[in-house]
Amino acid sequence: MTTADQVASVRYIVDDVRAAVDFYTTHLGFTVNFDAAPAFADVIRGPLRLLLSGPTSSGARATPAEDAGAGRNRIHLIVDDLDAEVGRLREAGLPFRSDVVTGPGGRQILLADPAGNLVELFQPAPTR
Repeated sequence: MTTADQVASVRYIVDDVRAAVDFYTTHLGFTVNFDAAPAFADVIRGPLRLLLSGPTSSGARATPAEDAGAGRNRIHLIVDDLDAEVGRLREAGLPFRSDVVTGPGGRQILLADPAGNLVELFQPAPTR
């Protein structure tokens, strides 16, 4: 079990660790926790530790090359104002992989990092 002061870690296989660190720190509010680029770095936002594994990292070598591509899994980041975030990130030229989708729980859009890994930006529906 984890305690409240621990973080959850997710590993993303990336082509370029430096580009991934720049993407997450510049655009999504992560801070660098450890940097061993070009092989590996990890960045943190709240309780999420994102492990960015380049081609020469042990994490990437453990994944067969044919399975290393980005999939439908994604990290989920909650935002206060989805429209403002989308506008800011579009202005920065970042690639979205979906349009805004609205459901009973809120609104979301998918953004791709430099390696094609998905990031879901989610604005919860207002509580009644």
